[in-house]
Amino acid sequence: MKKIITISRQFGAGGGEIGRKVADRLGYYYCDKDMIIRAAMESPALTPDDLRHYDEKVPLNFGFGQSLFDFYNRPLNEKLFNAQQEAIKHVAEKGNCVIVGRNANVVLKEYDNTLHVFVAATEYFRLQRLKERLPGYTEEKIIDEMRAVDRQRKKYCSYYTHTEFGNAEHYDLTVKSSTLGIDNCVDIICDLAR
Repeated sequence: MKKIITISRQFGAGGGEIGRKVADRLGYYYCDKDMIIRAAMESPALTPDDLRHYDEKVPLNFGFGQSLFDFYNRPLNEKLFNAQQEAIKHVAEKGNCVIVGRNANVVLKEYDNTLHVFVAATEYFRLQRLKERLPGYTEEKIIDEMRAVDRQRKKYCSYYTHTEFGNAEHYDLTVKSSTLGIDNCVDIICDLAR
């Protein structure tokens, strides 16, 4: 039985909902961005304001001066990433957990009994889901936000893990929630985890 399940996802594809349902069905601990950030806040090097400001942001000079980073003078958001890694490992070491986001698939790639999942969906499906969650937003605004979040996740993943977000090489399973539906994705993940 897989005791650690990580779920990476496109924004609006339903990865968080799928993760919660998988955790409920298997009786596993559910851990998402907010829980990881709360755990990372215990790091003495970070303040709550630091965390809010730097969450999932790549240093501004990424792409221009990343080779100039000095090991002893890391940007604060790298400190945040390291604190999040430690929080993810702490949760994983207890086992029986579903961890959504934060590049947990790469952080835990050497761990045994893991199942790394990527949840994708069509833009139309994601737009419809997000319209329900963001009443009052125009379709254009939602699409812009969806694309911006996906771009940010790709940059964050590339910068901190040197892997490509969504590349099948880094996952055991990719499910398309727009084709399979949320509940079928949950069924597939739970079956594989068992």
